[in-house]
Amino acid sequence: MSTQAVQSAVPSAQHMNRWWQMVLGFVAMMAISSPQYVWTLFIHPLRNQLGVSLAELQVTFSLLIVLQTWCSPIQAWLVDRFGPRLLISIGCAMSGLAWVSSAYVNNIWELYLTYGVIGGFGTGIVYVGIIGHMVRWFPDRRGFAAGVVAAGYGAGAIITSFPIANMIPASGYAHTLIVWGWIQLMVGVGVSQALRAPSSAWKPSGFDAHAAKRSAHQSQRNYSPGEMLKTPAFWLMFIMMSMMATGGLMVVSQIGPFANEYGVATATVFGMAALPLSLTLSRATNGITRPFFGWVSDRIGRENTMFIAFGLEALAILLLMLFLHIPVVFVLLTGLVFFGWGEIFSLFPSTLTDLFGTQYATTNYGFLYIAQGIGAVLGGPVASLIRQTTGSWTPVFVIVIVLDVITAFLAMFVLKGVRERWCAKSAQPT
Repeated sequence: MSTQAVQSAVPSAQHMNRWWQMVLGFVAMMAISSPQYVWTLFIHPLRNQLGVSLAELQVTFSLLIVLQTWCSPIQAWLVDRFGPRLLISIGCAMSGLAWVSSAYVNNIWELYLTYGVIGGFGTGIVYVGIIGHMVRWFPDRRGFAAGVVAAGYGAGAIITSFPIANMIPASGYAHTLIVWGWIQLMVGVGVSQALRAPSSAWKPSGFDAHAAKRSAHQSQRNYSPGEMLKTPAFWLMFIMMSMMATGGLMVVSQIGPFANEYGVATATVFGMAALPLSLTLSRATNGITRPFFGWVSDRIGRENTMFIAFGLEALAILLLMLFLHIPVVFVLLTGLVFFGWGEIFSLFPSTLTDLFGTQYATTNYGFLYIAQGIGAVLGGPVASLIRQTTGSWTPVFVIVIVLDVITAFLAMFVLKGVRERWCAKSAQPT
């Protein structure tokens, strides 16, 4: 019997409280958010220390996301096999130690290994593990639950952006990595000790599985990863998530460089430096959007919500491209960009679980989450190379806007029909 099965068989009354599990998942996600979302603050000092180009340095960010995402099927399988407490503890420890060890690197290859590879694999374990954990605990509020814990990942850097931005010039980037690496490790490992998975037969009080599946257009059977990978529905979602991930990760990884280029990074807005203020506001909106649009999708449908949110993201990127040079508008629009983008991390996992069931939810989402790694490559070093080749960020913005618009229309006019046909097929006797 697997460790997870043992843990799930007789959970205590405390661990049966799924809302408590949601709080723990939220905090664990917060503990691993900074490596991605405050990366831009370390770009300038690391370039000076290591003597590398922006494109070379941004490979670190891409490695972080690629290892976080492309290895997610393995990471998710490990969580399914050994249970959330052990694996998420290990993931949080790896994430924190990646920052601590990055403080001692002397060349770009060592940074790739520490910040990129170790950090990416550790954060990936936590991310897919927590999302899979939530869709099991909340079959009746799947979009909302996935959105809440994903909000922890999106909003966690709210707490760290200003302290890290102030500590780097005062104490150096290396000291900053050490201090915050240990803080994040201790918080993440600490909360992971109380994580427990529900039993396979558990349902929330008053839950009528068949009625919920009909009303939410959910599949009435569970599909293994092998079965899922053979379906057009999965690959359509994979392409859509890759396109949407590209735009958001372009802004996440490049916001520091293009804020400096357009002269707004050190400007003062509302009495604060524009760049860290932008990062803080963006993390707030990136967090709020996930449970908000997840909640909306539970009520008006996943594809309708995608069309609205993805269209908003395209509009926000367009406005940012036009008014990036105005400091106060830069701050506000970066917040809007992330409000239009972050919901992909609640809408896609909840839609996937609706289509393919809960039994293999964590592992199945691990395969879909690989799409974020593709977005990291396109939004990180590829975007930097386009800027380097053309001498302007405008082509990058235009490409992202086009991808967002295409994805919005795919959701409304293709995915909706595919999903309805698939769920109807799953209801037929085999």
